[in-house]
Amino acid sequence: MKKPRVATTSLAGCFGCHMSILDIDEKILDLIELVDFDKSPIDDLKEFTARCAIGLVEGGCANEDNVRVLRDFRKNCDILISLGDCAIMGGVPAMRNGIPLEECLREAFMEGPTVYNPERRIPDDEEIPLLLDKVYPCHEVVKIDYHLPGCPPPAEAIWKAVTALLENKPLELPYELIKYD
Repeated sequence: MKKPRVATTSLAGCFGCHMSILDIDEKILDLIELVDFDKSPIDDLKEFTARCAIGLVEGGCANEDNVRVLRDFRKNCDILISLGDCAIMGGVPAMRNGIPLEECLREAFMEGPTVYNPERRIPDDEEIPLLLDKVYPCHEVVKIDYHLPGCPPPAEAIWKAVTALLENKPLELPYELIKYD
């Protein structure tokens, strides 16, 4: 019998949610028995090879490439999960949302205290994805089926969520796994 496929990606975030996936420790061996990873930094596949049962997305959308990747995940995954605070609310990258984009670029590339840029030029190479006006949480770009909060979510919460969904069971996370006090 074919195993269900799981895809993961990191958008505008810190990769901490992927580290939390790896923190399931020896259960990673159980996970490999349950699923095949498709497009993911875990297996370094850059493109989807087949339809995926679950897509785990960390990070928000800060540039046009993030939006493209997220829409591709929505198109190729039956269930899409926002993993962590950056995907759910924009997280630390969204701290720029209260500042006009032009001001952020000017500070980063021309006026910052450690910037050396005698040409006073903001990079504009066509290879660099265009920044969005703000950082958007994933659910403002595509339909998200589930949200796993945390910075990052605990490994056990990710394990319980993925295994429950693979077994077609209700997603029930005890308070102890998602409390932050």
